[in-house]
Amino acid sequence: MQRKRPILLHRWVARLVFVAVVGGTLADSRGAGAAKGAPSAVQLAGADRVFENPDSVPGKTVLTPADEKFLDDLEQRGIRFFIDEADPVTGLMPDRAKAAGGPDNDVASIASVGFGLTALCIGDSRGWVAHQEAYDRSLRVLKFLRNQAPQEHGHFYHFLDMHSGQRVWNCEVSNIDTALLMAGVLTVRQHFANTELGTLANELYEGVEWSWLLRGPESKPLEGLLRMGWKPETGFLNADWGGFSEGPPLIILLGMGSRTYPLPAKAWQTWRREPVITYAGLTYMQCPPLFTHQYPQCWFDLRGQRDDFADYFRNSQLATLAQRQWCMDELSRRFSTYGPEMWGITASDGPHGYRAWGGPQRNGEVDPDIDGVVVPCAAGGSLVFEPRLCLDALKAMREKYGEKAYLKYGFVDAFNPATGWYDGDVLGIDVGPTVLMAENCRSGFVWKTFMASAEARAAMKAAGFRQVELNDAVPSMTSMYNAAPGGGGK
Repeated sequence: MQRKRPILLHRWVARLVFVAVVGGTLADSRGAGAAKGAPSAVQLAGADRVFENPDSVPGKTVLTPADEKFLDDLEQRGIRFFIDEADPVTGLMPDRAKAAGGPDNDVASIASVGFGLTALCIGDSRGWVAHQEAYDRSLRVLKFLRNQAPQEHGHFYHFLDMHSGQRVWNCEVSNIDTALLMAGVLTVRQHFANTELGTLANELYEGVEWSWLLRGPESKPLEGLLRMGWKPETGFLNADWGGFSEGPPLIILLGMGSRTYPLPAKAWQTWRREPVITYAGLTYMQCPPLFTHQYPQCWFDLRGQRDDFADYFRNSQLATLAQRQWCMDELSRRFSTYGPEMWGITASDGPHGYRAWGGPQRNGEVDPDIDGVVVPCAAGGSLVFEPRLCLDALKAMREKYGEKAYLKYGFVDAFNPATGWYDGDVLGIDVGPTVLMAENCRSGFVWKTFMASAEARAAMKAAGFRQVELNDAVPSMTSMYNAAPGGGGK
C-alpha cells in the first residue's frame, strides 16, 4: 500500500503530458484580449490537469503560507455567518444578512441550511467551532425540520420563516434546494456518526421521495425528466431539469443513492448535456452563472472520474477559465476594471435587485444588465478548479476594495469597482460555496466526509462513473466525450 500513492501521482503527471500533446499547439488558441506574453486560456487548461488528481488536494502545490492565512480568515468569517445569524430557537439559517452583521429579514433558505450544516462540520474539524456547539446547532435545526417544518414527500419549501418555519413568499417546494439541504444533512450524518444527530440526519435523508417530481409516461417526450418543484395552489411546476445546470448532477446523484426512494439509473441518462459552447478555444457544457458549475462538486468529488458523456470536474475547470478570459476579452472593453485579477460573475445581488447573470453566453451576446459588477463567490466557488487564479483574484479584491467589500462575514455579495456600488448584504448560498470550496482546496475535508457515505458511492456507480485512464482522457481543451446524450427537455 505504501507504493500506491507515488504510482498514482506518476500516472497523473504522465496524463498531463499526454493531454497537452493531444491538444495540439497550445499557443494557437489565445483569447483575443489576452495580454502579450500572458498564457492563453488553452495554455492554462493544458497546465492545470494536476488539480484533478484524486490522490492529492488541488491546493497542495499552489498554496503559500500567506494563502493559508488568507483562507483561514475567509473561511472563519463565512462560518461565523451561519452561527451568528441562525435563529436561536429553530436553528434555521438565513437566506441573507447584513454584510456588517445583523439580520436583513426574517427569511431562511433551506439551501443555506445545507451549506451551513457543512460549514459547522468544517469549523469543528478545524477547531474554530467547539465540537459540542457544532453538534448542538446541527441537532437543533434538524429536529426543527423534522418536527415542525412543512414537507411534501420529504421535500421542503424553498424559503421558510426563520422563527416559525412556515412557508413564505408563496414559494415552491423545491427539489434543488432540498438536495442542497440533504447534501449538508448527509455530511452531518457522516461527521457525527453513531450519535442521535447522525440517526436523525439519516431519517431526514431517507424520507425524501426523490421520484415524486419525476415525469412519467404520460409526459412524453419529457418522460424521465425531473420537474423543478410543486405548489399547493397550482400543482407541479411546468419547468424541468432538462439541460446542463447545477440541478441534474446534484439532485439525480443524491436521488440514485437513496436506499428508500431511489431514482432509476435511467434518470442520469435522460437529461441533455447541452448547450455545449466553445470560447477562447475551450469546449464545454455551459450554463452562464458560474455557481451552476460549482454547487454539485462542493460535495461530490468528481476528480479523475467520467461517465459516458463528460469529465465534469474538467468541465468546471474550463468554465472557470472561459469566464475569466471572457471578463478579460469582452467585458474589459466596456469596463476597464475587469482584468486577470478582477473577474467573476455569477447569480447575485445587483444595484437593482437579484440577477442570474454570468457568461460567456451561448449566442455570444453580453447580458445588458452587466454593469461592471464583480461577484467574489464566482472565484471563491471555483477555488478547487483553478486555485492560483481564483486566489489571486480574491486577494486582489480584498487588497483594493476590502474596506467596503470585505466585512464581518467576508466579501459582500457583489460590488462594482466601476461605479463604487457595494452590496450591503451577504447570501448564504454564496458564502457557503466559498467556505466549502476553500476547505476542499486545502484539505478535501468535505469531499472525504461526504464521499465516505454509502449513498454517494452507490450513486456514482449507478450513474456509470469510472476512473479516467490515459487511453480515454479527453484533450485538455474539452470536457466532452459525447456532446448531446439524453432525452428531450429544455
